[in-house]
Parts: sequence; C-alpha cells; structure tokens
Amino acid sequence: MAVKLSDVLKDKQATTGVAPGISEYETNLTEARSGDLEVKRSESRRIAELYYDLVTDFYEFGWGRSFHFAPRVPGESFKASLARHEHFMAHSLDLRAGMVVADIGCGVGGPLIEIARFTGAKIVGINTNGYQIERARTLTEEAGLDHLAEFLQCDFADIDAPDNTFDAVYDIEATCHAPDKAAVYGEVFRVLKPGACFGAFEYCMTERFDPNNAEHLRIKADIEWGGGLVDIDDYETVDEALRTVGFEVLETRNLINQPGPQIPWYEPLTGSGVSFASFRSSRFGRAMTTNTLRLLETLRIVPRGSVDVSQKLNTCAAAMAEAGRLGIFTPMYFLHARKPS
Repeated sequence: MAVKLSDVLKDKQATTGVAPGISEYETNLTEARSGDLEVKRSESRRIAELYYDLVTDFYEFGWGRSFHFAPRVPGESFKASLARHEHFMAHSLDLRAGMVVADIGCGVGGPLIEIARFTGAKIVGINTNGYQIERARTLTEEAGLDHLAEFLQCDFADIDAPDNTFDAVYDIEATCHAPDKAAVYGEVFRVLKPGACFGAFEYCMTERFDPNNAEHLRIKADIEWGGGLVDIDDYETVDEALRTVGFEVLETRNLINQPGPQIPWYEPLTGSGVSFASFRSSRFGRAMTTNTLRLLETLRIVPRGSVDVSQKLNTCAAAMAEAGRLGIFTPMYFLHARKPS
C-alpha cells in the first residue's frame, strides 16, 4: 500500500506540501459558511478548486474514478453498482449516438467514460478544477474514447457555451458545491436546447433531518466541512430552484428508497461486508491509509499535510455513514426536468 500511495501523491509539491492549501481551504470555507448568499456564491468556486486539488488523488485511490454513491443490491459488486447508477442516468435522459451532452462536474471522467461507451453520445465534461480535467483527458484517451469527449474548464454558474447548445445535461453529485442552486440550474437551462432534459443526483437533507436537533446539525456540519460544501439543501429548495428558472419538473425522488432487498448506499464507508477490492474505502481501509500516510509523511515521501487531508475525508465519511443510518441525508435525490420547447 505504501508504494501505491507514494505513486498516487508523487506529483504533489513535496517541499511545501499541501498544508498551505488546507489552510486556505479552511479559511475560505469558514468565511463562506458564515456569510450571506453573495459571499457564499463568490467563495464557492475557490473552495471547490482547493478541495479537489487536495482530495482528488485520495478519492481515486480509495474509491475509484467515479466519485459518487449508488444504490446496490445483494450479489452486485461495488463497481457494478456505480456503472448501473450511471446507466440509469443515461436511460432516463435517453442518451444515444449523435447527441452532444454536458456532464456538469465531470471529476476525473469516470462517469463520462462509462456513459460515452454505453451510449455513443459525445460528452462535454465541465469542471472548475484544472487538475481533474487533465486527469480526465488522460483517462479518456487511455480508454480510446477521446473522440467522444471534450472538456471545458469553467464555473457551473457561468458555462462557457452558447445558448441552446446541448441535447441533454446531467450532474452526478457535483452541484452540491453550489450554494445557489437557481444560479446553476439557470445556466443549465440556458445551454440546453428547447425540449431537452436535465438529470441530476443531488445531495439533500431528507424530511427526517431536524434543524433543531444538535446531533443532526453536527453530522451535517461534518459532511460539509469534510466535503467542501458551503451548505446542503433540502428537497424543497432544490425543487423550487428548478421551477424558478423555468424547468418543467418531470420527476424528483430519493433513489435510496428502492423496492426489494438492497445494500445501504453508505455500506462501503462502514467496513461491514466489503470485499477486498473495496477495502480501501471502508472504515478500516481508511484508517490503514491514514496510518500509512503518517509514516510516509514523517519520512518525507509524501507531501506535508497529506494526513490532515485524509483525516478530513475520514470525518466526512463517518458523518455520511451516520447520516445514512439515521436517514437524514441522501446523496442521490434524483431530478429529471425538461426545458419547454
């Protein structure tokens, strides 16, 4: 594991470490969380950039190339569940060859590659983080799918594309970083062709979340602090934002509420019943990673501050698992909306 971690982190600045980035991230997030909506808007892009500069390698090492959760059924592997979740989005939007589709917050391109391969559509990955875009380009070329991929580095709330550009737009757990959903959904509305659809898996606090419950508030704050999030919205805020910008809402529902037997979405974070392949994403795997990083950081093999990043992710993961058990949070509130013709 030590060699692999070293390989993952070797391109980081070992002399200055990632500690300065952590400090800036914490300062900006504190200011944004205590500010008004305008402050939240102005700080959110920089927070997301800092966050993914810090955590992208950890995500890819510990989780894989698709940075999201998924419903899962007994007998289904973790990797297969992620792909099925991505296929569900593609089916919902009726994606197919010849279409040009935007992926809002494409990460390192895991879902983009899967959906392009599955549908034959051309996918335009939109992301504020330059490091992730370069990684996505590399992985797309390695997959032999660069002819079906294009990338734009820009803000979700200021997409660098003309009006009425895309045949569909999807977002997989990315616009959770936007504190003003109407601003982002408004841009999605603008770049969609008339009659085209938008689909998203959105982070939301559920109807079980009690804003007067101190424990619920602590869990929510831990998810936000460790996840680079200014605030997590509820169902009503998300639905209203879609309608405010002009979308016709076709469907919204929490996908964790599936019929039949299922494995909880947060199970990979708990270490209960995971396979060896997904061990690194489990509670025990994360603890081992942190301890390994502590040794490597002491030996100056990985950048200073790597342990702090790992611990922040561990706090977020533990809070997500706790929120999942209580039913107060979902990472997959499904939105399906259409721009009127």
